[in-house]
Amino acid sequence: MDETDADTLCTGVITIASDRGLEEDAAGETVTDLLEADGHEVAVREHVNSDHDTVQSIVSRLLDRDDVDIVITAGATGVEPGDITIEAVEPLLKKELAAFSELVTVLGYERVGTAVVGARTLAGVADGTPVFCLPGHVDAVQLALEEIVLAEASTLVERAGYEAADADEESSDADEEPTDANGAEPADGGA
Repeated sequence: MDETDADTLCTGVITIASDRGLEEDAAGETVTDLLEADGHEVAVREHVNSDHDTVQSIVSRLLDRDDVDIVITAGATGVEPGDITIEAVEPLLKKELAAFSELVTVLGYERVGTAVVGARTLAGVADGTPVFCLPGHVDAVQLALEEIVLAEASTLVERAGYEAADADEESSDADEEPTDANGAEPADGGA
């Protein structure tokens, strides 16, 4: 998490669409504007075509960055053949936040009725970093960010960070030589 201001999150934003570029990316612009208006930073903003391996690779690369606290994707989450974001990102998640999709569906239904059936979303935690996959429509992005993501992001980053720290500590403990209660190695060398 950004050490200069504990309330500021550094975000990796990826938009996925084969029919438009970064210059015409209204959904990505909306994500960026809402994050910055809420006092957060956009560390990386990328636009890629709807290709499973490319999306998975870029999300994975962002998860490995120390300057990214949260990853948000927008686009390619519907039901058309090229909508592959959910399938590309889901295998990267260690824990899924199922309530996110359910809540987006409820809020979306209140706004657009049954048309929400064709909208898919996903949220979870990967490598201690929250990941949110949103539709590529400005209204859906705005709804998800204003009603859910911005309200919960800092808490999720904090909690997910503790999980990642605990996992690192367990891994480090497993690498250490066994010791007795006084810190001395056992006489048998730990075998």
